[in-house]
Amino acid sequence: MFGATKLNQLDQLKRFTTVVADTGDFQQIAQFAPQDATTNPSLVLKAVQSTAYWPLLERVVAAHAQDSSADIVDRLLVTFGVEILKLVPGRVSTEVDARLSFDIKGSIARAHRILGFYDDVGVDRSRILIKVASTWEGIQAARHLAEDGVKTNLTLLFSLTQAMACADAKVQLISPFVGRIYDWYKKSSGSAWNEAESAGANDPGVKSVVQIYRYYKQHGISTEVMGASFRNTGQILALAGCDLMTISPNLLADLAASETPVQPALDARIAPQPRMERLRLDEPAFRLALNQDAMATEKLAEGIRQFVVDAIALEHLIDERKAGGR
Repeated sequence: MFGATKLNQLDQLKRFTTVVADTGDFQQIAQFAPQDATTNPSLVLKAVQSTAYWPLLERVVAAHAQDSSADIVDRLLVTFGVEILKLVPGRVSTEVDARLSFDIKGSIARAHRILGFYDDVGVDRSRILIKVASTWEGIQAARHLAEDGVKTNLTLLFSLTQAMACADAKVQLISPFVGRIYDWYKKSSGSAWNEAESAGANDPGVKSVVQIYRYYKQHGISTEVMGASFRNTGQILALAGCDLMTISPNLLADLAASETPVQPALDARIAPQPRMERLRLDEPAFRLALNQDAMATEKLAEGIRQFVVDAIALEHLIDERKAGGR
């Protein structure tokens, strides 16, 4: 008698959590069969460094050579999104330029421009999530976009304060950054850091997402929680049962290579105790609470700065292509 075939950890995880691929390299996606995918200018910049994507880059630049480099960046992001949607049955996230992180009107306008580009190629808007940074301005832009029926993904989220404001704005989805929270606490602890004692459920990034998840479920908040920015599979497995998780290809491969049993760590049907108070934050309360959280303040600012650097680098790369360089 033959034994039952064991499921690998990735397939087990899919029983509890919607798995999302976190990459701009869409050639890697199909083998893992994720439901959704996320991108950002940094991931797309990394992808177009590969010669495999030069024909796509050159095609986009040639087709829109008279447009500004900023416009072509958005066209490129949309082109990657379109290719990804051929490989996933669900949604793709496409990011607004990080230089608009403190510009409500600018973020709204850029979101509509990106959606217009998707409209041009016949992609249903229900399959698009517009990514915006979780600044006060980004969250308010997302509020207005939600009122217009636009689904958003609030990124660079590091705190319950940001998650509370996103819930009030009725955004579709938030992406708390597990790994970058972990990075901050590990660095700030220095030689006192104990990796074993800070792993799994005790990982500070994992604990942050669990807190947000419980707050949302206790208060019946419909915004989806998608864990992001993982450093290892232990962080992923400690959040099994979270609504979604966006995972890099290398960690998807690690999960697919293991058959160790996976158990759900989070369950939306259970209202954990103690119950958390529902808070609604106006702008001064939000800014003060975020300011009091050194980790969230520093990682939000750092994340925006890095995304800006990569957006500019992507524009420079397009300028080179427009000039006929390599």
